[in-house]
Formats: sequence, structure tokens, C-alpha cells
Amino acid sequence: MHESPPHPSPRESAGSGAVPALDPNATAAQREAHWYAHVYQGDRTPQLTLRALLIGAVIGTFMAAANLYTTLKLGWSFGVAVTAVVLSYVMWNAMRILSGGRLTQLSILENNCMASCASAAGYSTGSTVGVAFAALLLLQGHHQPPLLLGAYVLFTAGLGVFLAIPLKRQMINHEQLPFPTGTAAAETLRSLYSAGAEAMHKAYSLVAALAFSLGLGFLRTYATLVDQLVSLGKCPAWLERLRAWCVVPESIAFSGFLNPLARGSLAGLAFEPSVLLMGAGMLMGARVSLSMLAGSLLLYYVVAPAMLAHDLAQTGVAGYVPAFRLRSDGSFNPVSWALWGGTSLMVMSSLTALALDWRTIARAFTGLRASRTAGSGRKSVEDIEVPVSWLILGGIPFALGTMLVLWIAFQVALPLGLIAVLLTGVVALVSCRATGETDTTPVGPMGKITQLLFAVLPGAAGNTAINLVTAGASASAGMSAADLLTDLKSGYLLGANPRRQFLAQFTGIFVGTLAIIPAWYLMVPTKERLEAFNPPAANMWKAVADLLTQGFSALPTTTPTLMAIGACLGIALPLAQRFLPALRPFLPSAMGLGFSWAFVFQNSLSFAIGGVLVWTWSRWRSRQADLFSTPVASGFIAGESLIAAAIAIACTLAGLAFS
Repeated sequence: MHESPPHPSPRESAGSGAVPALDPNATAAQREAHWYAHVYQGDRTPQLTLRALLIGAVIGTFMAAANLYTTLKLGWSFGVAVTAVVLSYVMWNAMRILSGGRLTQLSILENNCMASCASAAGYSTGSTVGVAFAALLLLQGHHQPPLLLGAYVLFTAGLGVFLAIPLKRQMINHEQLPFPTGTAAAETLRSLYSAGAEAMHKAYSLVAALAFSLGLGFLRTYATLVDQLVSLGKCPAWLERLRAWCVVPESIAFSGFLNPLARGSLAGLAFEPSVLLMGAGMLMGARVSLSMLAGSLLLYYVVAPAMLAHDLAQTGVAGYVPAFRLRSDGSFNPVSWALWGGTSLMVMSSLTALALDWRTIARAFTGLRASRTAGSGRKSVEDIEVPVSWLILGGIPFALGTMLVLWIAFQVALPLGLIAVLLTGVVALVSCRATGETDTTPVGPMGKITQLLFAVLPGAAGNTAINLVTAGASASAGMSAADLLTDLKSGYLLGANPRRQFLAQFTGIFVGTLAIIPAWYLMVPTKERLEAFNPPAANMWKAVADLLTQGFSALPTTTPTLMAIGACLGIALPLAQRFLPALRPFLPSAMGLGFSWAFVFQNSLSFAIGGVLVWTWSRWRSRQADLFSTPVASGFIAGESLIAAAIAIACTLAGLAFS
């Protein structure tokens, strides 16, 4: 199957027809030289400025609180990059008007740098607090000291930022993974700063898609705010009436012949009326999104019903642990069992891809210089990329800080702390690749790998607190690394200086730490207040920790086999793609398959709809699809991201004001 490129090339991003085309078979060094010569503009345009960092800090502070709320209430967090660039543009232009035009316009790269700071502050810090430490609060019944919590958040987030350094050039410069949210942020910025007829048409298409997404997103999410106001006794009657007849459901469950079970249902077997994930599917392309759908169909319609029948047949057999725990209505979640195989597949495929490209990684670590024009005096890509020496100078202190916090606060022995830090590297690798291909960071499934390992290690087995905080460290680092690469993808498309953008991201984790600590204690002053949220992610992490600390015997007997199958597929697919090029068009995406068994069916379905939509569009109107598919997809992502942020912030403010 042929499909159009799922994301704009550097040549397209430069926005100049005079830029020569890049040979599709160009080497990694040629790709970087082409980008540096024709796209890079970081030395000519203001980027890392004080005003950009200040705006990013303000926006990131609010986004951190909003993401903490959604993590507690819904079990998920939303990307900040697209929201930040739009808010920054609106805020600064409002200030320019109020100043009578005395303030100059933010450059496009200043806005991009601001988004990096805001994204690190709003996305890389709150999820760990709202998941691992929330689960710990449910377990122990009391809060951890603020100083300890702050140190934990800062060190783990910082560790993730530094771990992403050697992965940037491989995944962005060379493989050019789509990172859909990063692409959407870059496209949004280009539309905001556009000039020329074609650019304006693309901007109009983005605005139209954004408006549609805003409206749909509001109808899907405003019920959360209404419920919050109702629980506080502050909801106007007209708003309750509006919710009663004007709302779009979060999901529409499959029933009848679409439900493979004679009785009960499968969690997540539904259609999600959301264009956010469809937009991400449009950017990632048909191959990955259809791989996800194929994996989900296999799980929900073949494997899960068969496993359930096997479970029921073994009822009463001594020592048998069923794969699925049925709810009172006969429903169950297939992902609770399948995620072990899906995560194993993602881990091994990422490690195999890394091994196959060892020369590129070695070149990053040895500091091999790209070619320079003799006597020209020009800088090269090496002079603007983040050097691996920063990984050593920054990564080691943050790794040691993480180990010390785990040791002092939770009695995690230093050797175990070292293992936890080493695992963060694996989690960061998989998280970055999954985010690059699917726009979703699998911190939940990846955290389970850490939990599984620490359930059997001497000194950690049987200790639920250690199980949670070590997994939380891995998840935090993985999210931070993936967030950095998402932002660096935007900068790559816009021609930004990677070192300056890295510094903005690094600044953001300090801002986010300062913001998330008071937000956590204000939102959740007691265990009882946390239980009122009924936090789905925290409850799941605690349940897994309770289960695993009983030992492997508490897992279904099929789990090791499932993980072995996932590992074998994770190794075989990248090898086949590399050494059997004739089969490449027919092979599924390893990351897409792994993802499909770690997340519910409705997510895979939405991604696939987007991927098929853009593939069909490109077949029907190739030129039109090339021009407008990315702006439309970006608008879909931006609209629901903005409304999710607005609703989350409103819920947070309502809770603080009326409780």
C-alpha cells in the first residue's frame, strides 16, 4: 500500500519553493546537511528570550494544574504544546494592543521556545504526582513531605530530559518520525504567522478544523465541569438542563452483532466521537494506524473471547488464576491481560531498532563531526545540536539525585535505585518511539514493566511502596523524554536551534515542579479527598502493585507466554523490515501492534479512521491532500487540546473557589 508522507518534510517546512528536493535515499549526514543549509534559521531569528521563558512559565503553571486535575479525574493528561502556542500568540498580541504597539511581535521561534518551556512545565511533572504518589497516598493514608515530592519530581523529569539527548537525532533528524502533536504545533505556528495566498488557505483550513474540534470537544467534555459544579452545589439550573439534552457522549459502546460476547461486554469496545485521535491518525499515516486496528480486532474479537471461554472452563480448578477478572455485570477489560504482551513487543522492537542503528547512536556518542566547508567559517549541525557531553554532565547528577531520593525517602537500596535509573533509559527509549509513531506516550504500560521487575528483586519484593515509586520514576522520565522530542520536532520543522530549545525545556521542569507541588496539596489535602476523585489511573497502579507484591503466582499462567510471544514479534518485525525490503510494504508496524494491545479498542479505531481518511484523500485529490491534510489534522488536535485545557482549568478553579 502506498501512502503519502504522514508529516511535512523539512523542505516543505521551510516554506520556500527554491529549496532543492532531498534525495529519498540520502544518508543521515546528507539529511542533516540539507536541513541545516535550507531549513535552519535559529541564528537569524530571536528564539531563547526572557519574554518567551516568562510567558512559557505562566502558561505552563496553569497547564500543570489542569493536567493534574485530568490525571486524577479521568486518568489521562493532555498535550500542552499546541495549546501553549495559541495561548501565547493571543496573550502577547493582547498585550501589544494594550501597550499601544510599543511591544514588538514574538518571532515564530520565540513562540516555539515558549511552548517548550510551557510543555515541560505542564506535561512532564504532574502525571507522576497524580498517578504514583496518588496511589501511594491511597496505600499509606498520608502525604509525603513537600520537599521530598519536589525533589522526586525534579530529578526524575530532569533525568528524562537528558536521556532524550542521544535519541533526538536518530528519531527526528534521521528517521523523521511524525510526532503528530509536535507537527501540529509547528503547523499551527506557521498558520498564525502565515503570509501569501497558499499559506493563508492552509491557515483557513486549520482554523475551520480547529473551530469544529472546539465545538465537538466542548460538547464532549463540559459535562465534567457541570458535574463538578453540581457536586459543589453551585451549578445554575440552565446549565444542568443544557447538559440533559445537548451533549456528545464520551463513547458509544458496540452492541448486538458488534459485541462478540453472548453476555456482558468488553471495556473499550466502542466508537469515540473525537477528532483529536483521528487527527493524530492522519499525521501518523495508514500503516501504523491500521496496524493498531488490526491488533485491536485480533484481541477483542478473537483472543479475548477465547481466553474468557478458557477461564470459564477452568472455574474451580485449584491454583488456576483467570486471565480476566469479571465485573458484576459480566464485563471485563482485555487490556488488563494483553498489555503485558503489547508492552513486551514495544520494548523489544525499540531495542532491536536501536541495535540495528547502532552506528548512528555511536556517532552521536563519539561526537563524530559532520562535514564542514573548508575555510568557509560556517558552523555545522554539530555546533547547534545538543552534545552528548550534556547527557553526561547533566544526566549523572540527576541520576544520582533520583537514587538518593529513593534511598532516603523510601529505603530503596542504592543498587535497586541504580536498576530503577537504568530502567528509565529503556522506558524513555520506548516512550519516545511510541510517541513519535502514535502520538501517545505509554507510561502506564511501561510503568508495569518496572513494577513487574521490582516485584521479584531481592529487597523490593513484597514492598508495595517501593513498587510504586520506582515505577513512577520510570514513567516520569519517559514522559519527560517524549515531551522533549515532541517539542524538538516542532523546532526541527521550523528551523529552530536545538540547544536553545533544550534549555527552554530544561527551564520548564523547574517551573513545573514549583507549580505542581502546591497544586497537589491544594487539590488533594487528604486521602478522603483523593478517594472522592475515584482516580482511575491511581487505582490501577495501586491494584497492580498489590497484585505483583504477591509474586508471579498472582498473574495468569499465560502471562509469561504472552510476553515471550510479544518479545519475539518485537525482534522479528524490525529485522524483517531491515533485511527483507521486498516484504516491507506488507509488514505491520511493530509499535502499532504493541500499542494496540496496551490500549483500548476505541483509541485504535479513532487512529485508523484518521489514517484511512488521509490515505483516501491523497488517492482522490493528491495535491489537495498534500496541502491541507496536515493543517486540518493539526486543527483537530489543537481544538480538543484547547478545550480540554480550558475545562480542566475551570474545574480546578471551581474546586479551589467553592470547596
